[in-house]
Amino acid sequence: MNEDFLKDIQSVHFIGIGGIGVSAVARLMLTRGVEVSGSDRGASLITEKLEKEGAKVFVGHDHTQVPEECDLVVYSPAIEDTNPELILAHERGMQTLSYPQALGMISRGMRTVAVSGTHGKTTTTAMTAEVLVSAGKSPTVIVGSLLKSGTNFVAGTSNLFVVEACEYRRSFLNLSPEILVITNIDNDHLDYYGTIEGVQKAFAEMVEKVPRQGAIVCDPNDARVAPVLMNAKARIVDYTKENLAVVLAVSGEHNIKNAKAVLAVMRVLGVDQGEAEHFLKQFQGTWRRMEYKGETKGGTPVYDDYAHHPTEVRATLQGARAKFPDARIRVVFQPHLYSRTKLLLNDFAVSFDDVDEVIVATIYAAREVIDPTISAEILAQHISDAQKVSHLRVWAMLDFLTIENYLRETAKEHDVIITMGAGDVFKVGESILG
Repeated sequence: MNEDFLKDIQSVHFIGIGGIGVSAVARLMLTRGVEVSGSDRGASLITEKLEKEGAKVFVGHDHTQVPEECDLVVYSPAIEDTNPELILAHERGMQTLSYPQALGMISRGMRTVAVSGTHGKTTTTAMTAEVLVSAGKSPTVIVGSLLKSGTNFVAGTSNLFVVEACEYRRSFLNLSPEILVITNIDNDHLDYYGTIEGVQKAFAEMVEKVPRQGAIVCDPNDARVAPVLMNAKARIVDYTKENLAVVLAVSGEHNIKNAKAVLAVMRVLGVDQGEAEHFLKQFQGTWRRMEYKGETKGGTPVYDDYAHHPTEVRATLQGARAKFPDARIRVVFQPHLYSRTKLLLNDFAVSFDDVDEVIVATIYAAREVIDPTISAEILAQHISDAQKVSHLRVWAMLDFLTIENYLRETAKEHDVIITMGAGDVFKVGESILG
């Protein structure tokens, strides 16, 4: 742990404390005996859990909620400059850090394993954490999802720090990795980077941050990864050469690749390979990664998945088809961001070949304003037009209640229902459980 950073910190206020990443840093502070307060636009299971753990949480944002004796204010990247709490912090001259900057401060002075990549980084981070914890290595862990234990943070006692390293807005460049994992590089966050070359440039800068005595775990023969390795100082460890001798509990070829990357990390850290494989075999996944939610009254299983990029959608649904070869697989897909849906429209259109039905919900805007040139109806039409299989049925349904009623009326025992997307589509699945 970066003791120089933390030694004078007695009180921290978090703006956007309910976020999956920000809340993990809040938990870290709580385990250090730091007084924690924070605000978010709404209450959630995350904020409720933080309150039980000792944080003071406010619903809504107001300058009066920032403690007068606050040593540090940490804010989510989603928080705008006009936020009244952030304005007050600046006016008072308080130390302020964005969430990525706070991760960077924690990372300094620790043996940081930074797990990056367009797809698979959450699952790979969670796999890495589970193996290291089970092997008694006691890492500190911050992951961008909830582990099966129900938390996004693990308080360790060793100098190992395992962290999910997000490339959006070059956030991961705040970290100081000793081991860098690159699962893959793909077209994403093009609203910020513009092109795949822009994405690669950020990864190349991340590669250069890894010291000579460190390691970069990746597939060096991947056409999009190879160019970012040109100026690497650290040794390159090819995870594709790892021999995975166990059958995983999580489905899909993508998870086999994730597991191989974890094995490569364990080899670098000196963890026994047989032991690592044993713990990987026990890995049950993370929150919103083909997470089993339960069954409808009629016995139809319901799953939920966070996939929101065409490559992720395709890989997840291929895994679902392999797991349920004879089922009628029905997907409720909620596109995430107007810009992503528009830029990757043709890629999304060919991502659903392995299922039998796609219900496209209204686009989840998140940080964006409505773009009338792209919609659920347009995406549904593109999916329908692009299909090579005649059995696929595609609909656009613009409100959750309509989708829920339709699924309740039509779900059969041999069906499998999957809600999919990075927004709030999981609520549909939860509402139809028996």
